[in-house]
Amino acid sequence: MLLSLVRHLPTEWNKKQLLQGKRNIPILPVTEETITSIQSNLERLKKQPSFDIALASTLQRTQQTAALYGIQPEIDGLLDELDFGPFEGKTKATLFRQDGENWLADPQKSILRTNIEDLEERIKLFLEKYKKYHHVLVFGHGSWIRAMLSYVQFGNLKQMNRLTVENNMLIQILVNGKGEC
Repeated sequence: MLLSLVRHLPTEWNKKQLLQGKRNIPILPVTEETITSIQSNLERLKKQPSFDIALASTLQRTQQTAALYGIQPEIDGLLDELDFGPFEGKTKATLFRQDGENWLADPQKSILRTNIEDLEERIKLFLEKYKKYHHVLVFGHGSWIRAMLSYVQFGNLKQMNRLTVENNMLIQILVNGKGEC
């Protein structure tokens, strides 16, 4: 399966480097630069086989992004962002100060370990649910996409917080039936 992963467009909280998690934050007003970036991603997508299904999370920022791509996605809660619990609305630096190296070295040992385990379970369920599709287009979230990449490439989420996924970045990966590259 080819997975085309698009992180949602920037929000005010992204701009302030605040953790959004499950908060339903809208995207910022669209700029010319954003339109150009969307067009570039659409051109890349046109060079691939057409997608069988387009998906977005239950949060409006992914749905608003899909709409700007001219795509009406199906909504799936498996795509929802990591729940940052008490850190939602706080800076990433606050999380780093409290969690130290665990957040980078092994998120499953971090203070958000239960939420990370839930995210990993949703990644596995997603791969099982959509494994028969040839090309899946996902409008998702930063932590969810990083978790997917780490899981597919390494078989776990240990590397997820060492990866970077910018807003509106398009990442494409091939996944075999076992959830590996």
